[in-house]
Amino acid sequence: VSDTMSTTEEKKLPLNGRRAIPPNNSNDEENEVPEMEAFGLIPRGFNPRDYLRVVDIYMFKEPYEINKQEHHTDKYYNPKLIVRRGQAFQIQIDFNRPYKPETDQFWLEYLMGRYPQKNKGTYIPILVGNVLKPGQWGAKIIHRENNTIRLSIMSSTTCIIGKFRLYVAVWTPFGILRTPRNSATDTYILFNPWCQLDAVYLDDEKEREEYVLNDVGIVFHGNVEEVKSRSWSYGQFEENILDACLFLMDKAELELSGRGNPIKICRVASAVINSRDENGVIAGSWDNRYDYGVAPSAWTGSVDILLEYYSSKQPVRYGQCWVFAGVFNTFLRCLGIPARLITNYSSAHDNNANLRLDFFLDDEGKVDTRLTKDSVWNYHCWNEAWMTRPDLPVGFGGWQVVDGTPQETSDGMYRCGPASVQAIKHGHVCFQFDAPFVYAEVNSDIFYSRMEKNGTQVVQNIDTTHIGQLIVTKAVGGDGMMDITEDYKFREGSDEERLALETAVMYGVKKQSIQETTYQPQTDVDMDFQAQKAVLGNDFKVTITFRNKSRNSYTATTYLSGNIVFYTGVTKSEFKKHSFTAKLEPSSSTSSDVVIKSSEYMNDLLEQASLHFFVTARINETGKILAMQKAIILEIPTLRIKTKGELVAGKEMSVIVEFTNPLKQTLENVTLRLEGPGVLRTIKKQFGSIPMNSTLTWEVKCIPMRPGLRKLIASLSCDALRHVYGELNVQIQKP
Repeated sequence: VSDTMSTTEEKKLPLNGRRAIPPNNSNDEENEVPEMEAFGLIPRGFNPRDYLRVVDIYMFKEPYEINKQEHHTDKYYNPKLIVRRGQAFQIQIDFNRPYKPETDQFWLEYLMGRYPQKNKGTYIPILVGNVLKPGQWGAKIIHRENNTIRLSIMSSTTCIIGKFRLYVAVWTPFGILRTPRNSATDTYILFNPWCQLDAVYLDDEKEREEYVLNDVGIVFHGNVEEVKSRSWSYGQFEENILDACLFLMDKAELELSGRGNPIKICRVASAVINSRDENGVIAGSWDNRYDYGVAPSAWTGSVDILLEYYSSKQPVRYGQCWVFAGVFNTFLRCLGIPARLITNYSSAHDNNANLRLDFFLDDEGKVDTRLTKDSVWNYHCWNEAWMTRPDLPVGFGGWQVVDGTPQETSDGMYRCGPASVQAIKHGHVCFQFDAPFVYAEVNSDIFYSRMEKNGTQVVQNIDTTHIGQLIVTKAVGGDGMMDITEDYKFREGSDEERLALETAVMYGVKKQSIQETTYQPQTDVDMDFQAQKAVLGNDFKVTITFRNKSRNSYTATTYLSGNIVFYTGVTKSEFKKHSFTAKLEPSSSTSSDVVIKSSEYMNDLLEQASLHFFVTARINETGKILAMQKAIILEIPTLRIKTKGELVAGKEMSVIVEFTNPLKQTLENVTLRLEGPGVLRTIKKQFGSIPMNSTLTWEVKCIPMRPGLRKLIASLSCDALRHVYGELNVQIQKP
């Protein structure tokens, strides 16, 4: 069997000095494979019918049959055979007569792409042997009866991921006879977290069920004090999603030969998920205007986005971090790489990775937005993918950070990762890829400084605990929250944390020392800022408390600035200014309340319903400054979902979505979306207006296809109100 499939077309290719074979980076393209490959002149009496001939190939590709059952691929809505690498699967070949091993010789050929080559893993000839070696390509006959044989086929544990074409070749003295091209025998091969030799092997069955097979998840948003959650439908098994995910690798022009390596796949995917380079999947928008697109908060899952991209080949508008992360998670789980969606609360977006966010204060003590370039995101979502890291020293495998949200460029493209979580925790940020950036996202300090007239920067306050306070993901097997902060960092103030920081600095994470900034804090006064539970459209109050631990009397000139911010921490407008002077008696506490009226913040409110407060206080007697910042998330009303009728697979049922408008205004141009993997495809409906205090009801009829526990997810979106969600778990019975 020759190493390269020679075809007449290939000989016509223009040669260039560097390589004879053009780049092979599309899983979709094919070459012509000859059905009769002659060794030389064919004698006149040659009749192919005299030789062994393949009549039929049976793939056992139904969801209830052995292959999809054993390979955990029975959930894919895809009629073709889908198997996982490094694990045996079966096919059956019917010949025109009984197979005689003494005289008949046949073999299988798996091909991928336009220029299949053996040494690239895109042309795989498999001879039939007596024994299967674990982790290597091979085939053996396990059953013979009449004209039929049944084969057990083993794929390599490092095999390329994607769609292979299958041919059966029969040897005759005058040439090779092949089965004609038949797309029904195409075979998808995916990563195998169940196989110990696979780079993505995960040893816990409950974790595999969550991180590979669960098609819905939870996105945690809000902020540290007000953790909010919403469901997201990953839908990695839905129709055409597998093909859409393979198309992403073609779009990223990843060489086929590199597609067995999860590190490479994650790295190119983190760039192709966003549209900043090469027209990737999602166009980000953080400006609260979403003309000609869908508001990021309105999406309920990844399927609509991936299918729209797969058909239009143009970026889908619009996304923000959880949308990029949700789609990335679908991509990873679909290909068989264990993955989870992470939320980092108070995430530093430090534009020069120096572990320090600079907030400049003006003379009144309020933040100078002209000078301040860094920002703190209320939260930021990224993904973790599970894999070994043979490219790094031992101990850095396991969870890797990958991030599809375009924040900064890495090697000239908007991408981030994979970066080992373990390396980030221990400060070993020298290990590829992008570890210093992620380290800064979870470990930066906030410096509050004032610019003097002569241009020197005077640091007035440093907050070392605000950034990366809480890092979470969905719990395994439930909808709860799992705190994984300790995976990323040692306990604040511990010796290990200090050591990890020194290591990171040694490896080139820039950190300015405190000395060069001559900073002595006011240690004998503490300031705290608390807010009442704030409901959208209502007034609420905030309280500033000073604790004077000294024996001196002080006066504190205090400035409160309330801002409407994007969840990325960027200010849109200031809606509240309030100054007062507080008298601080020795060894006692003083509290002051400030009322925030709904009329002050409602006009300008952005979709994340997030208010951000800066409080700065000058102790007049010492000239020292106390500063803090806090985001407040307003309580947003939710959608109510109920069902009517029997919940049985194959029978019609009704889903009812209800919403009551709590605002003191009419909502205009309202869009509702509803989806539930296995129950109903995404449905959208537009409503003209919902007057204040009135209730909207929407009934949808559907026929659930799959039994089991399913989730219905709904969202409501309009200019005045976004991030309105509802969800319901439903148990669909078997018919």
